[in-house]
Amino acid sequence: MNPYTEYARLETRRHFFGRGRHVLGTAALSTLLGERLKAWAQEGAPAPNLLPHFAPKAKRVIYLHMVGGPSQMDLWDYKPKMAEWYDKDLPDSIRQGQRLTTMTSGQSRFPIAPSKYKFSQAGSNGLWMNTELMPYTARVVDDLCVIKSMHTEAINHEPAICFMQTGNMNTGRPCIGSWVSYGLGSLNQNLPTFVVLVAEPTNKEQIQAISARLWSSGFLPGEHAGVSFRSGGEPILFINNPAGITPDLRRYQLDGLRQLNELNFQQLGDPETQTRIQQYEMAFRMQSSVPELTQVSKEPESTYELYGESARKPGSFGYSALLARRLVERGVRFVQVYLNNWDHHGNVAGRLPSQCKDVDQPIYGLIQDLKSRGMFDDTLIIWGGEFGRTIYSQGGLTKDNYGRDHHPRCFTMWMAGGGAKGGVVYGETDDFSYNIVENPVHVRDFHATILHLLGIKHDRFGYKYQGLDMRLTGVEEANVVKSLLA
Repeated sequence: MNPYTEYARLETRRHFFGRGRHVLGTAALSTLLGERLKAWAQEGAPAPNLLPHFAPKAKRVIYLHMVGGPSQMDLWDYKPKMAEWYDKDLPDSIRQGQRLTTMTSGQSRFPIAPSKYKFSQAGSNGLWMNTELMPYTARVVDDLCVIKSMHTEAINHEPAICFMQTGNMNTGRPCIGSWVSYGLGSLNQNLPTFVVLVAEPTNKEQIQAISARLWSSGFLPGEHAGVSFRSGGEPILFINNPAGITPDLRRYQLDGLRQLNELNFQQLGDPETQTRIQQYEMAFRMQSSVPELTQVSKEPESTYELYGESARKPGSFGYSALLARRLVERGVRFVQVYLNNWDHHGNVAGRLPSQCKDVDQPIYGLIQDLKSRGMFDDTLIIWGGEFGRTIYSQGGLTKDNYGRDHHPRCFTMWMAGGGAKGGVVYGETDDFSYNIVENPVHVRDFHATILHLLGIKHDRFGYKYQGLDMRLTGVEEANVVKSLLA
């Protein structure tokens, strides 16, 4: 008798399943991973990060970026003592020789401009905020985790917004949405993992230039780049078949292209060829999913009572906030919404009310809408800009109007849902909202905290590129701010 045959004959069912449990687990894992496992198995594909590292609080992200840098002392950072300093010069002891932009470095003096807006306490914890311009946001302030001590090194828009979105002031790096797409993958095979919406502000007095490099995948595979939906007309150019082309004919064409691309990949081994194949297939699937997604007009009247009438207008921030909810509801992992014209070098009195009106009710509506659908607790909402504004006025100063220059030393951002601790204020600035005096939070710390909420350890999440282990948080120290976690 062969001893191995005898062992197999005498083996009990319990021993068999115990011996095979790892095989069964591997089979189950391969089913769950699906297309990601197939992609990893391709020749030349990078080794996967085994993510998430631990159970995440957030499954998806809606990032609302206010391009230009909102004025923290006019919205969130209440400084009542500044009323006594109206038109007095900013003390040198406060400025401490800080580098200034060329827009104010030539000023003969730096007169203090107290906020002209009404602040009052909101929420169960009495958070001070601008309730005059943001009455709807005040209703949900108990859901917000307000960080008043954000800071950055960048003093001009391009490096600052690049730093906030990619973790580096130089262009060419993957943005945070691409990192999340690469690490966690898709929740819906018929829509992109990462979608970008560029909303149109009501006031267009000073629009900052933004470009697709802000949602680039950088050195990550191209499939992880953000897919930009247009604010008007077709959401995605050429998504529909031209006249005379039926879905069956389009399928036949794509099958032929796939065969040609696979031959090319076998000869050259370029991983971007596989990306091209996958993007063609995604575009084909989106031909059926995108039209239904963008039929916002079919939303009930109760939706517009939440978000406001602006949500009916394609391209508005209200419309973008509503579309963001529809996107995450259908499995889009990361939605980035940009709203321009927060660069308040002048005419704060004329522009800030318009900007706040654009976002105030839609933000309230988005939070309430996600709650009603049971999605708020695992959807992380982020709001903020790339830096703050100066307490001193740029240009002429009156009690009714003023301007503010860029200020990287302190600014305010907030998070809501997705494991962020609601109803708290973290960090503090001096009486001039100029320097941080308590609990500073650097951009790298902020990124590390976002990744943590998604179940990712930032220092173990990277991509090998040009011989280096590249990370969103870079090589300098970055810490998860645990006080921001629920």
